[in-house]
Amino acid sequence: MLQSKWFRIGFTLMVSLFVAYLDRSNLSIALPGMEKALGIDGAATKSLALTGFLIGYALANFFGGFLTNKLDPRLTMIGMVLLWSLVQIMTGWVNSAAVLIVFRIILGVAEGIYWPQQFRLARAWFNKDEITRGTNLIQFYGQFLALALGFLILTPIFNLMGWQWVFYITGGMGVFIVVPMLWVFLKNAPDNRQQTVSPEPAVQTAKIRFSDLGGAPFLLLIFSYFANGMLFWGITLFIPLVVTSLGFHGIAQGFASGLPYFLAILLAIPISRFSDKTQQRGPIAAFGLGSAGIFLIILPFIDSAPGKLCLITLAIAWFTSCYTTNIWSIITASVSKQAVGPAAGVINGIGAGLGGTTAGFVVEYLHSYSGSYVPGFTVLGVVAIAGGISVYSYCRIIARKPLA
Repeated sequence: MLQSKWFRIGFTLMVSLFVAYLDRSNLSIALPGMEKALGIDGAATKSLALTGFLIGYALANFFGGFLTNKLDPRLTMIGMVLLWSLVQIMTGWVNSAAVLIVFRIILGVAEGIYWPQQFRLARAWFNKDEITRGTNLIQFYGQFLALALGFLILTPIFNLMGWQWVFYITGGMGVFIVVPMLWVFLKNAPDNRQQTVSPEPAVQTAKIRFSDLGGAPFLLLIFSYFANGMLFWGITLFIPLVVTSLGFHGIAQGFASGLPYFLAILLAIPISRFSDKTQQRGPIAAFGLGSAGIFLIILPFIDSAPGKLCLITLAIAWFTSCYTTNIWSIITASVSKQAVGPAAGVINGIGAGLGGTTAGFVVEYLHSYSGSYVPGFTVLGVVAIAGGISVYSYCRIIARKPLA
């Protein structure tokens, strides 16, 4: 069991990403307690605090993606988890908004360097018949279990113990759980010579060309992931605050904040099976992203708070179970093998990093102007529909002209 790649690689990387997503989202829970203590006021300061992680994440993913093949993935991952976890613990001691923003940027840089290495390691260990299950185990369940359980568990911790403990606990998990796991199962684990793929990605020096990424159609994929980043982070950064504005408090707030991600996990199981059976990954991803956009556009016409929460929950759960479970399979199938790390870095940097940062400023500025999160979410919906059209177009193009 312990030597199985599904445990040694898959489960270990899932736990690592689980803690990474707790660290990304914990500020959304702690921010109401930090605003007065740190003097966080004004839309610009609040937006920078919430998106500081994404700014660092975008830069590290974009530039780090091209350095992926030049680094030892195992040692790099261990070092980055240790760095960001220590920064998380130190965040509990910050005394100004400026220091908080700097720490969030460092967190983003460390996680941005980590992410392409994780994807590269997974691609090396899981063959083409296993990569969808492997990436779903690592990426989807690590990410969404963290958000589902994180909002549910960290909200009462914040209410009972204060905002500092949110960072002490999440940072401590990285130092005392993830770093030892990575060290044992990645750094010192014996080579498994039965593997059909290389368990140690070789360091490569060949220059990555634009054609290796797929050429001009690759830009459609980038825009699609940018729309995904705006939709996902535009909601995730603000959902505890949105839930509170809709009248939910205490345990109800934590449950309502985590509900979209619980539902996403449940929906991902049948949708993943349907995707594997039909092999229609592009249309399914496009439909998920586009329909989520429609849900958000409907928001201004719904008067009741439970109705608004229902649409937001469906938007997140449906789009992620359709889009997130398929997009990385689409990427790995449509770029050259040696370009997987750089492609992942560019797409994730521009998509999650730049898209999420853009969404953070759009939602917060429209909220400060109107007093409601609905206008910002409506903008996210429009962009999501365009992103759905983009990924559908991309898949149609590569279906007609497969990558050599």
